[in-house]
Amino acid sequence: MIQSQLEDYFQKYYHVCYRVAFTMVKNHADAEDIAQEVLVRLLMYQPVFASQEHEKAWMLRTAMNLCKDLLKSKWRTSTVGIEMVPAAERSYFQVPCVENDDTLWALLELPERYRNALYLFYYEDYSIREIAAILEEPENTVKTNLRRGREALKQKLKKPHRIP
Repeated sequence: MIQSQLEDYFQKYYHVCYRVAFTMVKNHADAEDIAQEVLVRLLMYQPVFASQEHEKAWMLRTAMNLCKDLLKSKWRTSTVGIEMVPAAERSYFQVPCVENDDTLWALLELPERYRNALYLFYYEDYSIREIAAILEEPENTVKTNLRRGREALKQKLKKPHRIP
């Protein structure tokens, strides 16, 4: 893979992979590591893509799988999550390329099955069929997760923000 091609991939996908990773791991450093690891795997395996959509889906699927691996790790299971961070201190954890977005913070507190479907649908503009392919789930499951996720998100947004 030539350097300019790698630079193109970095320009196109680093921030997308970072944002997806951040929604799953809720940590800047881990999200950066995962986004970089996606590019390293691209270099190592040099997959052939059928289309630009396939290329982006591969990047996101790889990022999500790396997140799942990290979340299952012993180190990760013995640390504290972002939901324990007081709302007043969350400005440090702002997501790059997204302004102060209360909806995103509420989304980050949802269970993973709702969070992933909603994020891909609303923030990355994927269709239900594309989300089903990325998450390797039936389309009806994605539709159900979107509906239930919207309901849960609506409830979270109705509640006043807690300051522990």
